[in-house]
Amino acid sequence: MPETTGPTDTTGPTDPSGPTETTSPTSPTGPTESTGPPAHGPARSWRVQLPHTTAAVPLARALIRTALTGLDPTAGARPDRDTAELLTAELVANAVEHTAGLGPIELVVELFSAPGGCQIEVHDSEPAAPGELVCPDPATGVDPWQEHGRGLLLIRALSSDCGHRPTAGGKAVWFTLPGIPAQRRHPER
Repeated sequence: MPETTGPTDTTGPTDPSGPTETTSPTSPTGPTESTGPPAHGPARSWRVQLPHTTAAVPLARALIRTALTGLDPTAGARPDRDTAELLTAELVANAVEHTAGLGPIELVVELFSAPGGCQIEVHDSEPAAPGELVCPDPATGVDPWQEHGRGLLLIRALSSDCGHRPTAGGKAVWFTLPGIPAQRRHPER
């Protein structure tokens, strides 16, 4: 069973301990320095310890689905649950596959009260930066049969912001999703 803490009221990024390498979909030129997404008022936040096994991936998806389903349906804007689940699964799978050791992986979820978006982070014990969080060079061919290497591209393409930063025990890779107004969301399943 995962170890959780939260929800709690917080403001700002979950770990303001240092600069964050980030890319923005509006800036395809590459990483820029940032402190992460701006604080949007009080937020609910969760920290969950996941096992360093492939079982962490569906567990993380279920935790995200539960967290986002539990939001007030009358609230103005909420992040897209399907996108949040997909991108979280990619980050957790990367942490399981590319991190040595058996230490836990930490999932951190922040739900912003306004404008209704979220930030999701995955912490692991590997200090090395993840692969590029930028779009690949269109001049280089992409192997359509390749089974690996698309996760960070999905995160880059579908999030409003993403990046990574060092932590005391390794690194955190994060993404943010904007809130989607109720009239633009698909019906809850």
